Amino acid sequence: MKQNFTVRRGALDGVEAFLSVAEHRSFRRAAAELGVTPSAISQVVRALEARVGAALFLRTTRSVGLTEAGERFLSRAKPAFEELVAASEVAGQLGERPAGLLRLAVPRSVVPILLEPLIASFCEAYPAIEVEIAVSEKLVDLAAEGFDAGVRMGEFIAADMVAVRLTPPFPFVVVGSPDYLSRRKRPERIDDLRDHACLRMRRSNGSVAPWSFVDGGKAVEAIVSGPLIAHDYPTVLGAAIQGAGLAQVPGPLAEAAVADGRLQALLTSFAVTTPGVFLYHPGKRQVLPKLRAFIEHVRYRSNGVPGIKATQRRLRERPDANHS
Repeated sequence: MKQNFTVRRGALDGVEAFLSVAEHRSFRRAAAELGVTPSAISQVVRALEARVGAALFLRTTRSVGLTEAGERFLSRAKPAFEELVAASEVAGQLGERPAGLLRLAVPRSVVPILLEPLIASFCEAYPAIEVEIAVSEKLVDLAAEGFDAGVRMGEFIAADMVAVRLTPPFPFVVVGSPDYLSRRKRPERIDDLRDHACLRMRRSNGSVAPWSFVDGGKAVEAIVSGPLIAHDYPTVLGAAIQGAGLAQVPGPLAEAAVADGRLQALLTSFAVTTPGVFLYHPGKRQVLPKLRAFIEHVRYRSNGVPGIKATQRRLRERPDANHS
């Protein structure tokens, strides 16, 4: 297969040797600087001159000077080579220490659950890293759109991604406001949802998601109906707090509203548990330090984030009967 290269293969070979000879005006001193023999330097420069098609140096037994072609080559090659060296150093620094721009694609629901409690401490711990958070409910093509990683609930991560757990598993809970429940009979069974206004989510593929439960150890999907369809959980949760209907949302997202009485947890004995929140990235090679630092920071600090473990504990300690 024919390949078209902007720079011919091997065109950069010998440039460093040429620059060193041009600087010292000596093959011997250039060889000492680069740690090779004078004959090796001479061979490399001759090969470069052959590729260029012109003599670059005037050589005598006493001195080395530049030809006109050598002067022109030096004027362009030196700044270009210095830029290449600088580029290598900058790129190498990103591979050695946590620094640079960390771009993350996350769904809106993950921001209050995970990122809001942790982002300030991460930025303080790693001041050389800039964090950019792009909120999107879609499954973003990380490589195509220039993201270092994405954050999603586990069941929505493609099999070819490298997944890193950020939180323990947590339940999906059905919640309703005291005002709404004062006007409707409290649901005790999954079938009771037929008589309720249920706030629903539209998935990124366009379908409206059913509500998921576990009944007697078996997975159950309930087709519900109601006045609102949203594209993210925080919108659904906010509508439930305002009394628009019942919502099924990630437990940690509803934790604060349940704790302060704005919402009540319902059908907790039927709650399904999700795998938790995962960071995913396509890199099967070494992970850059900036991303590794973020992963380790979230893993370490998420144990203290209110809501994730508290939701599991609260659901175990507060069965539906306590709300009757």
